[in-house]
Amino acid sequence: MEKTWRWFGRNDIITLDALRQIGVEGIVTALHEIPNGEVWSREAIRSLREEIEAHGMRWSVVESLPVCEEIKYAGPRRDALIANYRESLKHLGQEGVRTVCYNFMPVIDWTRTDFNYKLPDGTMALYFDYAKFAYFDICILKREGAEKDFPEEIVRKVREMDKTMTEQDKLELIDNIVIKTQGFVNGPLGEGENSPVERFKELMVPYKNVSKDQLRENLRYFLSSIMDVCDEYDINMCIHPDDPPMPIFGLPRIICNSEDIRWMLSCVDNVHNGLTFCGGSLSAGAHNNIIEMAREFVDRTHFVHVRSCDQLGGGNFVEAPHLGGQNDIVEFVRIFECCPRNIPMRVDHGKAMLGDENVAGYNPGYTFHGRMLALGQVSGIMAAVRKFCKKD
Repeated sequence: MEKTWRWFGRNDIITLDALRQIGVEGIVTALHEIPNGEVWSREAIRSLREEIEAHGMRWSVVESLPVCEEIKYAGPRRDALIANYRESLKHLGQEGVRTVCYNFMPVIDWTRTDFNYKLPDGTMALYFDYAKFAYFDICILKREGAEKDFPEEIVRKVREMDKTMTEQDKLELIDNIVIKTQGFVNGPLGEGENSPVERFKELMVPYKNVSKDQLRENLRYFLSSIMDVCDEYDINMCIHPDDPPMPIFGLPRIICNSEDIRWMLSCVDNVHNGLTFCGGSLSAGAHNNIIEMAREFVDRTHFVHVRSCDQLGGGNFVEAPHLGGQNDIVEFVRIFECCPRNIPMRVDHGKAMLGDENVAGYNPGYTFHGRMLALGQVSGIMAAVRKFCKKD
């Protein structure tokens, strides 16, 4: 596997010089300054690619070329937006950037309730508290019918929680669930918005009558519409699993388990229609056996996110240190490292440590020290695995 790093472009507080020094070989990034749905020009792609190459690395993966919401819910501008997407893919292919990570999650990207969950060693990790999430859905978002989507025990916890939640607690939950994660999807909802919660509710409206089957069909339509461009320029489209891998906010989710992935790969059976295998996202679901899934889907995996979660019961989970978690991380690495293809890999959602969380411009989960430690740990596993792969 190729050791890569998610870099947020020229405004990232972590520099390309620093990444080269810690052993990064490839960069995972995007043209974040271009609004979703607009064409990425060949000139803009070339400029960023050349900047990365000038620092001794390559632009390995686009994460991401966003799929607009109107494509996902089949809005009136769907075909025009797909035409723009095709043009951007063409320009990426012409510049030799040939791996694209994307997702098909409606409205919201990865979801966590706490960004600073204390681990026993004093570091901090991202955490999902099912009852807190339900509280946001029922009492803050006030989504119609939300209570019916949660077990009675969780609803009881929500009612008890409502007696003690302060306004500051509520604001923090809004910030964690809506504002920070939405910056990756629909632009910042917290800046210049009178009510980010109301804006979030507006974004959900077009999905009111979109079922799981309809969302699947919309994904199939999208992939079918771009595969000829992928074939021409040898571009691998790598869908990211839903995170967490379950329906949330009454929205359908379609990449949550093995059955979903099999459907996705078969609906457009083309080698360029592939998977971003995120061990962390998939292990956030207790129903998933990550090692079995990695073995099954290795041949259609074009990008790997190395991490794992710990299930804490009651729907709660925490992102584990990179050598921990419920995944056998050594076997996980072995499966992809012994693959004859060169697959880009990045460590994902590192712990906050040594003051990471206090640095201005810090993106939750995308720490410097935490990911640097993780990269060193995973690099050691890769080196050992390579030695034994050669023996085999």
